[in-house]
Amino acid sequence: MEDRDFLQFIASVKQKTGIDLALYKEAQMKRRLTSLRLKRGYQSFASYFDAIAKDKELFYEFLDRMTINVSEFFRNPSRWDVLEKKILPRLSKTSRRLKCWSAACSTGEEPYTLALILLRNQLLREATVIASDIDEGALIKAKQGVYTDRSLQDCPKDLLGKYFVKDSLSYRIADEVKNPIQFKKHNLLAEPFDSGFDLIICRNVMIYFTEEAKHELYHKFSRALKPGGVLFVGSTEQIFQPQQYQFEVEDTFFYRKIE
Repeated sequence: MEDRDFLQFIASVKQKTGIDLALYKEAQMKRRLTSLRLKRGYQSFASYFDAIAKDKELFYEFLDRMTINVSEFFRNPSRWDVLEKKILPRLSKTSRRLKCWSAACSTGEEPYTLALILLRNQLLREATVIASDIDEGALIKAKQGVYTDRSLQDCPKDLLGKYFVKDSLSYRIADEVKNPIQFKKHNLLAEPFDSGFDLIICRNVMIYFTEEAKHELYHKFSRALKPGGVLFVGSTEQIFQPQQYQFEVEDTFFYRKIE
């Protein structure tokens, strides 16, 4: 009975939103959503779905729990160092007008980190930076560009001092960094991808998907990249047999599309 309740919830969510929870790892997703449902006082997924269908705040909370919006500026700093010192110099040799995509950008820390690096290397003015997420609530926060100390603990002090305005409780990112970024809603699992990207960043997201969903997404990312373009993934998301997606390893967690 409990399984039927959850399966019906999956079907209802897909019909209403286009989000297919069946493409996420079931045990993880079910545990997380059961915890949230009980916390909000709903005894079944059927009653919980009725509630999120009517209440926007509850729906945003559901999306937030489903997508795990945990992010930080310069998360795993050594990897961003590789991007700045090794990957971007090569990419910018062939194209000064870099086209970049932060996929599943959460509350904006990742695309803003990229923008700060591009700005420091005088590449932002001519670059296109797209940032997308399935969660409208997360995108609203990203567009606001206001962050706490915790999100900025790994941000270099020179960038923090130059491109953030501090008030008593938070930091607001400068318009110079914010304005060039195009934020938009996008469902990785259901919607088509743009193409011609030099760089795609998709970190700490694939771990929540089934193997079948990952396989399809890697193919889609590969097709979206220019030859020589790079996919930058998270620290637990190593791609095994990257050649099946027309990738080769350029550095740890950086995959170059074979030309």
